[in-house]
Amino acid sequence: MTDTPARLLNLLSLLQTPREWPGSELAERLDVSPRTIRRDVDRLRDLGYPVEASRGPIGGYRLVAGAAMPPLLLDDEEAVAIAVGLRAGAGHAIEGVEEAAVRALAKLEQVLPSRLRHRVATLQNATIPLTRGDGATVAPSTLTTLAATVTAHERLRFGYRAGDGTESKRQVEPYRLVSTGHRWYLVAYDLERGDWRTFRVDRVTDPFATGARFTPRELPTGDAAQLLGHSVTRTQELDVDVTFEAPAAFVTARLPAHLVPAPTGPDTCRLRARSTDSVEWLALRLALVDCEFTVHGPDALLSYVTALGARLTRSVT
Repeated sequence: MTDTPARLLNLLSLLQTPREWPGSELAERLDVSPRTIRRDVDRLRDLGYPVEASRGPIGGYRLVAGAAMPPLLLDDEEAVAIAVGLRAGAGHAIEGVEEAAVRALAKLEQVLPSRLRHRVATLQNATIPLTRGDGATVAPSTLTTLAATVTAHERLRFGYRAGDGTESKRQVEPYRLVSTGHRWYLVAYDLERGDWRTFRVDRVTDPFATGARFTPRELPTGDAAQLLGHSVTRTQELDVDVTFEAPAAFVTARLPAHLVPAPTGPDTCRLRARSTDSVEWLALRLALVDCEFTVHGPDALLSYVTALGARLTRSVT
């Protein structure tokens, strides 16, 4: 192998396997002399790759942890496995790793060859995750498009469905993606409304990067999380009060993570929580618990559940 850059990449790929490689075996694999292997190892070290050499009659090399992580080389199977894993988790906000995971997914999908993109999409479409979820799933492609425009300071267009069902078209300057633990939000400057807005990402449709670059504006508050907090507190909050004729563990496993009932007996429990979710969404989540329940409040939820029950009864009579 006479192409030095290609040889270095192949050597690096071998060294990223968690084992120690004798110099003679590396030389045989790459069809070069042990002396060339030593020179190539020195080149990798100059590039910042921490290659450790062991002394002895055989002598070996291995890649160790350094002060910074150098770029990884992945084979096809590894790249597909990582992309599928990231996409499977990206549809739900995961506390602690949410933004980093989406950035990693955006970077990986940007460089995946088309043949691997197809494999990732095929595996994703054939997989049904068994999660508690809260119904607010997000397409990974939507997240990666939004993340890319945030990073590149690129204007974004998308369709948006408000909480009351109103559809609109938006053009924004995306500032940051924020996770609240069970939902994703986009903090952005809305160009048509001339003000900052927060958008639930699960209500975003057909996001399109326009290619127009912009200089990020200064937030009116400290950071994106604070702006989101102010926006959420302006929405209507509901004091939910519901009793269930089922054990708390059974109900908890069937409700979103932010709605946790307390046991009131071995086979009963009661949910008291403040929620910014719509009454329509709450009613459906309660019905999906699949046990007897009684709504004590608020009145808006009680009225909607009553109307929904009557509508469902009429549909089968």
